[in-house]
Amino acid sequence: MRIVGGEFSGRRFNPPSGIPARPTTDVAKEGLFNTLENMMDLEGIKTCDIFGGTGSISYELASRGAAELTLIERDAVSIQFIKKTAQTLGIEDKMHIIKGDVFRFMKQSRDQYDFIFAGPPYALQNIDDLPLLVFEKAMLKPNGVFVLEHTPRNDYQQHPHFQRMKNYGTTVFSFFVQPSV
Repeated sequence: MRIVGGEFSGRRFNPPSGIPARPTTDVAKEGLFNTLENMMDLEGIKTCDIFGGTGSISYELASRGAAELTLIERDAVSIQFIKKTAQTLGIEDKMHIIKGDVFRFMKQSRDQYDFIFAGPPYALQNIDDLPLLVFEKAMLKPNGVFVLEHTPRNDYQQHPHFQRMKNYGTTVFSFFVQPSV
């Protein structure tokens, strides 16, 4: 796993075997961040990485200047790896890790974020609930961006907040935007 841009660009980390995560490929991650940086300024933003996995997306956000990083993950081994990597990068003071169920967190959350990323397991049965909950629970600040990673079999182009889609083979990113008030 490699950080592809920003202050920590080129840094490599090896997650322990057995982490139940599918890290976003470097090519897809590079494409994601190229698109994101054309949509918003990442410097100083408040972010939420649901289905945190290895923490890869949060490290990229920190590398590009994000100020507050909330990460939701339920696997204890993954959380230990994320904590260790955050310490190595010197970003542990910016990172708030919550161990728990993503859907429970989303239903109870009262915070608003500039950017939310969801990289759920591709076989997740209720993946379609994610964009619904983000907007139903007003989790994004005005002009905030939500990105959902999924396979080509999911299509969110009819969602009222859908903005664009980027396809990287088996990995697709759907971008949603919260309109300004």
